[in-house]
Amino acid sequence: MMHKHMLFTVLPCIAALIALPAAAQDNLPKTAEAFEVDGHKAFVYAAPKRADGNPWLWYAPTLNGVSIVQRKLYFESLMQAGISIAGFDLGEVRGAPSSTAKFSLFYDDMVKRGWSPKPILLGQSRGGLMMLAWGMRNPDKVRAFVGIYPVCNLASWPLKNSKAATLADFGMPEAELVDKLNHFNPVDNLQGLLANKVPIFVVHGDSDVVVPYDDNTRLLKDRYQAGGGRITVKIIPGEGHKVSPSFFECSELVDFVLENIEK
Repeated sequence: MMHKHMLFTVLPCIAALIALPAAAQDNLPKTAEAFEVDGHKAFVYAAPKRADGNPWLWYAPTLNGVSIVQRKLYFESLMQAGISIAGFDLGEVRGAPSSTAKFSLFYDDMVKRGWSPKPILLGQSRGGLMMLAWGMRNPDKVRAFVGIYPVCNLASWPLKNSKAATLADFGMPEAELVDKLNHFNPVDNLQGLLANKVPIFVVHGDSDVVVPYDDNTRLLKDRYQAGGGRITVKIIPGEGHKVSPSFFECSELVDFVLENIEK
């Protein structure tokens, strides 16, 4: 029997096999369906032919649109597989309970519109904090988590690099937030995701100085594995926090998403 940890070594790269003909590309949505939830903009790129269960990928950060759809490999691969892509623009939030509750309003609206009650979450950079914070509070609603150099550790980045936005989201002074950090920090609250057997895939550069690998993805990996969780990490040697094919043409990321869509 094939073991799960062998999947990436023995399966062909699904993404590498995808080459959409021009006619199929023409059928892909050029713009998102836009709507509002609680006064904030939401966006959905609906796959032309949805897979069974109406699966969707929830991307963050969503700021003036869903930027992941600009990545040709990801957008075309998911659309062809019948996976829709959506996002909700709350601005520069950092995973506080109040912003997580607003994300839940968006989630509820998506489910009412007919999409799966268990989306795949994809967090890029600070979007990792947004999605992991929502996931840790709603672990039974998460199909899987994907990270592109994600912030996983509230202590490692936002308090240092974006203190004002962090404190504004949590609505408390720094000393109080630091005192209560383990209550809010995703890497300190993985029990629900572990109990629900949520699989995780992350791609991260080992030279990232903005979101340091050791303080974020490595810590997430160590703790998730220690709890018996399934997590795969692809480390990009010598690369940091940047837009490059290593992070935005990652066939293993596509393979992981396709393996974990709702059947």
